[in-house]
Amino acid sequence: MSGIYLLKSEPSVFSFERLLREKKTVWDGIRNYEARNNLREMEKGDLCLFYHSNDGKEIVGVAKVVRVAYQDPTTDEDWSAVEIAPVKALEEPVTLATLKAHPTLKEMALVKKSRISVTKVTPKELKEVLVLAKTKL
Repeated sequence: MSGIYLLKSEPSVFSFERLLREKKTVWDGIRNYEARNNLREMEKGDLCLFYHSNDGKEIVGVAKVVRVAYQDPTTDEDWSAVEIAPVKALEEPVTLATLKAHPTLKEMALVKKSRISVTKVTPKELKEVLVLAKTKL
């Protein structure tokens, strides 16, 4: 495992509960260069925090990369997709308000670059999120 990431999805489009039911999904449709480059850096086994954007605004689960970046099947242009599978739902979701108020987590890319749908997470940030979520991996 080389990196840790955060993936954002509106729960009405694709929720963590749906990922748990379906066991795996293609993470496609990303149309931002920074987010695409983050997808391309992912390695098999990398962990991803799963964030429900717009409705909920909270980190709700942990997923892992099961297939590294490949051509996004939804376009012929130079965009990438990965495949992810669920690891675990968080015992307690961690809200955006909690992240913004936390001394370490207020510096997360999710907070600083709120428009980017795939961001990097530091090991320290992952550890703090799991503590707040009362969740062990």
